[in-house]
Amino acid sequence: MTVQTRKPFNGKHMTAILVAGFGVVLAVNVTMATLASTTFGGIVVENSYVASQDFNRWLDEAAKERALGWRLAARRGAEGRVVVDLTPRRPGLDPGPLAMTSPPSGEAPTAGKAPADGARLKTATGPGSSPGRREVLTAVARHPLGRLPDTALTFRREGGHWISTRPLPAGRWTLRFDIEADGRQWRTEQEIGA
Repeated sequence: MTVQTRKPFNGKHMTAILVAGFGVVLAVNVTMATLASTTFGGIVVENSYVASQDFNRWLDEAAKERALGWRLAARRGAEGRVVVDLTPRRPGLDPGPLAMTSPPSGEAPTAGKAPADGARLKTATGPGSSPGRREVLTAVARHPLGRLPDTALTFRREGGHWISTRPLPAGRWTLRFDIEADGRQWRTEQEIGA
């Protein structure tokens, strides 16, 4: 009959347990820190206290924007360009100067024509309109995970739609639109898929 003897628990065993335990904790922390730093898109606000001081003004601006009654629908068009339709929210509501275009002063109206730079348009027709109105539709495309740099887009008016002057790279993007028309400003955000 053989008797098996157990080796006594000593300092080497305890050291191995501590090193393994702290190694697991360290590996998890490094993995989580790496994932957090590579997927975070950036700072939302630089200083939350200062941002809180502007909060009521932001709410007032949002209420004014809602009162305009505009609705924006964006989609990917030919050659990867972004196509935007801007319409009034309620039937019969004048969407303002962004719904129609006219040529520079002294020229005859031509439907769907836009200036060469594609960013600034004039309107002179429609209810309550006056010559010299300026329209600007721009957007900043942000990749949801911040892996690709932000892309600035400008738009030109073509055949009843606003079309970006350059294509948007493939993938999922969040577009922040900024619209200025005759002293009125409106902002909205929309996602566009692949």
